[in-house]
Amino acid sequence: MVITTTIAADSNELLHSTFASRYVRTPVPRFKMPERSMPKEAAYQMINDELMLDGNPRLNLASFVTTWMEPECNDLIMTSINKNYVDMDEYPVTTELQNRCVNMIAHLFHAPVGDDETAIGVGTVGSSEAIMLAGLAFKRKWQNKRKAEGKTYDKPNIVTGANVQVCWEKFARYFEVELKEVKLTEGYYVMDPVKAVEMVDENTICVAAILGSTLTGEFEDVKLLNELLTKKNEETGWDTPIHVDAASGGFIAPFVYPDLVWDFRLPLVKSINVSGHKYGLVYAGVGWVIWRTEEDLPEELIFHINYLGSDQPTFTLNFSKGSSQIIAQYYQFLRLGFEGYKRIIENCMDNTRVLKEGLEKTGRFGIVSKDVGVPLVAFSLKDSSKYTVFDMSESLRRFGWIIPTYTMPADAKHIAVLRVVVREDFSRSLAERLSSNIEQVLEEMESLPIRTSTKSATVSGELENAEGKKVDKKTEREIQEEIIQYWRRLVDGKRIGVC
Repeated sequence: MVITTTIAADSNELLHSTFASRYVRTPVPRFKMPERSMPKEAAYQMINDELMLDGNPRLNLASFVTTWMEPECNDLIMTSINKNYVDMDEYPVTTELQNRCVNMIAHLFHAPVGDDETAIGVGTVGSSEAIMLAGLAFKRKWQNKRKAEGKTYDKPNIVTGANVQVCWEKFARYFEVELKEVKLTEGYYVMDPVKAVEMVDENTICVAAILGSTLTGEFEDVKLLNELLTKKNEETGWDTPIHVDAASGGFIAPFVYPDLVWDFRLPLVKSINVSGHKYGLVYAGVGWVIWRTEEDLPEELIFHINYLGSDQPTFTLNFSKGSSQIIAQYYQFLRLGFEGYKRIIENCMDNTRVLKEGLEKTGRFGIVSKDVGVPLVAFSLKDSSKYTVFDMSESLRRFGWIIPTYTMPADAKHIAVLRVVVREDFSRSLAERLSSNIEQVLEEMESLPIRTSTKSATVSGELENAEGKKVDKKTEREIQEEIIQYWRRLVDGKRIGVC
C-alpha cells in the first residue's frame, strides 16, 4: 500500500484522546512513533475512539466484500490468525484445506478433473493477485510459443472491455502488457464479443471476459466469445485463449444460473479467478485462481523452496500471509454446501428485486443493471437538471448509507449512476428502509430551487445570465457533463493518497 498523507490546515501533529487521558496526560504524536510506551487500555481506547468515525460496514453498499460471518467461523479465524500460510511443512492441515477448496471450486466450474485427480489452482490474497498470476501464465506461455517459432515476443497484449476492474490495468502496467479495451456505448455497458474478437491479433495472450461487471453486475457472453474466437483461431492458425474474471459472479452463476455456460465447459477457457471474500462469503483477504489443466500453468513460474522444511512448490506474488481466510473459506464450503450457497444467493436476488421495484415506483430512475447477473441495482436519474446522483449519494449518508456514485468508462462517460450491492447481510427490511430513505431524499431535492447560473428563461428557449445577457439553453446532456466534471474536480481536490 502506498499512501501520501497531508495534514489539514486546522489540525496539528498531536493526537488527543479524551477518555485515554485517564492513562495518558500528554498528547502523542500523529506521524512519529511515541518515545514511551503506554498502557494497553490507553492504546485501545485511543484507536477505538478514532475508529468510531468510520462508516458501518453493514451499511456500506459500495462494497462486494463480505461484512458478516457466523460467530463459530470468527472463532476459527482468531484461532488460526497466528499461522503463516506459507509454512506448509509446519501447518500441513491448513495446506490440505486449501487443496480441498481448490478442488471444490474446480469441480464447481466444471474443470476436466477426474475423481482421483488433483485440480490445478492456488489461494490468493484476492482476485487482484489471482489475475496477476493468471496473466503471467498467459504471457509466459505465449512467449515460449513465439520463441519456439522464431518470432518476436516483446509486444504482448490483452483484449478486455473498458469496464474491467483496475487490477487489469495494474497487471498491464506492472508486467508490460498492452491493454486493448473495447469501448462501451450507452445502453451496453459490457464488452461486445464481436468487437473484442476483431481486436485480437497474433500478439494477444488472452481475451479477458467478466462474469459480473463491477459497474452493472452484468455477465458478459463468454459462450459467444468462445464461438467467435474459435472461428478466428481456425482461420488464422492462432490459439488465443480466454480467461474469465469471475471475481463477483463465480459464486453466483453455479447456484442460480446452472444452465449458463461460461466456465471450463468452453474449450478456450483456460483459467478462472474468483473472490472468496465476495460471494464466497469470507471476510476480505482471499481469492482463488483455477487453471484448466496442468499444461496451462508453465512450470517455470512455480518456485520450489526447502528452507521451511520439506520441498514446497509456491506460485504467489507475495510470500507470508495469514491462514485464517483459507480456513474460513473451507468452513463456509463445509457449513453451507451447495444447497446453502444456493439459498443465500437466491435470497440476495429476491432482496435485489424488492429494491429495484421500490426505485421504479418513484418514476425518477432508469435501471442500468440487468436482471441476470450479480445481485445489485445500478440506477441513474432520468432528470438531473435540479439535482444529481452525486447529490443523492451525499444526502443518503446522513441515514448511514454508503452508496457509490460513478461515471461509466469511455465511450459512455456522460452516464452517471448510483450502485447498491446486495450482500447476504442486506435484508428485505433494509431494502425497504433504503427505498423509503431514497424517497425522502427525492422529496427534499425536489423542493430545492433549480441550480443554474441563469435567473430566467424566455419563451424563445433562451436564458438570461447574471448580467442579463441572453445565452443558449443547454441540453440535458451538457448539464450532466458539467455536473460530472465539477464533482470530479471536487473529489480530486479532496484526495490525500492512493491505495
